[in-house]
Amino acid sequence: MDIFVTLIVNFLLQMLFTLGIIVMFGVTIAFCNSMIYRNLGSKGRAFCIATGFIGTPIHEAAHALGCLIFRHKIVEIKFFIPNSQDGTLGYVSHSYNKKSIYQRIGNFFIGIAPIIVGAGVLALLLFLFLPDMFSEVLRQLKDVDFLGGIGESFRGIFKTFAAMFSYFGTWQLWVFLILGSFIAMHMTLSKADIDGAVSGLTLYVALIFVIDLILVFVSGSALTSFTSAAVYCGTFLLFFFCLFAIIAAVWLILSKILSFFIK
Repeated sequence: MDIFVTLIVNFLLQMLFTLGIIVMFGVTIAFCNSMIYRNLGSKGRAFCIATGFIGTPIHEAAHALGCLIFRHKIVEIKFFIPNSQDGTLGYVSHSYNKKSIYQRIGNFFIGIAPIIVGAGVLALLLFLFLPDMFSEVLRQLKDVDFLGGIGESFRGIFKTFAAMFSYFGTWQLWVFLILGSFIAMHMTLSKADIDGAVSGLTLYVALIFVIDLILVFVSGSALTSFTSAAVYCGTFLLFFFCLFAIIAAVWLILSKILSFFIK
């Protein structure tokens, strides 16, 4: 019974800090973006294109990278097509061998790739423009321990955000925030992205459970280490997803203000 409980607890933690975080912030950012475009009304499309010349290529490149990693064949790719008839700004068309478990699991990662890659690009921009703050982020996140205490962990993350205020007088922070805005506006998953991710979701969950099942019988410490790694990666993503959400929220407020002047 103890082994079974250990297995289930670790599995749920892994799901929460990987799949749970991605879904939570994917939904949050998608909601904010939809409200922004609604507030801007007839100007929403122009705003989408203006921010999309950076955000959309990164979004589609993330899908393409996922295709390469999971050996999907890229049939056609368009990084940025602002004048498309159906309003699509870009797309990646790909095919795969349905008999291959590896490629079927790949559907999940290809579908959510823009969110993960978006966080990675944001981390890279932070490193390039604000290396001291990047080091501070890593230091703070290293001390975050959700397994030890949730409240204290969130306080640690918020401390990192508070440190950003000391950089408000620098041009580097504003360049980072502007570029981050363009990226955040286009990390939202489309219906096609979600459908693709869902098609590989069951296999992803099953794979993680099988790995846990093997580890729990090999060594309890091995399973704990695997869970700790998943929680750390999830914490890293959580910080940048929070940053995504804050950027989206700021644009939401600005779009609401602008809506009073746009006719």
